[in-house]
Amino acid sequence: MKEIRAYIQPYMLNHVTHALMEIPDFPGMSVSNCEGFGRERAETGNEYQPFYGKKRIEIFAADDMAGIIFDTIMRIAHTGHHGDGKAYIVDAIQGGRISTGEKGPELA
Repeated sequence: MKEIRAYIQPYMLNHVTHALMEIPDFPGMSVSNCEGFGRERAETGNEYQPFYGKKRIEIFAADDMAGIIFDTIMRIAHTGHHGDGKAYIVDAIQGGRISTGEKGPELA
């Protein structure tokens, strides 16, 4: 099982969501607001740099779906402008459904 984690521009969330929902057997996702900064702080020298708002997407999926989901996010969230965001694929060792007590590496 893999976790796909992405930080994207807020205005791209609807586009990304619609594209992901077209993937057969898409497992679902969580979305939250977050703030942060990256390389852009180097461009401002020592001046105060405010945090930039992004949407954080978290998706847990089977290993064979992770690449498709990752590639979809990378393609759809891309505008070509600085600050489009980042995406990662991270190993998830085990998952569990709290409501049923099921556990296992295949639970996405």
